[in-house]
Amino acid sequence: MEEVIFLVEESEEGGFIAKGMGVSIFTEAETMESLRSAVKEAVHCHYDDNKVRLIRL
Repeated sequence: MEEVIFLVEESEEGGFIAKGMGVSIFTEAETMESLRSAVKEAVHCHYDDNKVRLIRL
């Protein structure tokens, strides 16, 4: 299983930003709950395969 780690920061404009560590994945959302969903979707789009990945925020 591959692991993808994200650095999560509060945005100056409000909400949260997630930046992939070692991968070119970036996403943002208003709440932590919606950020989790956005990160999952971004990882799925970035890797166009069906491998299971562990995502850490």
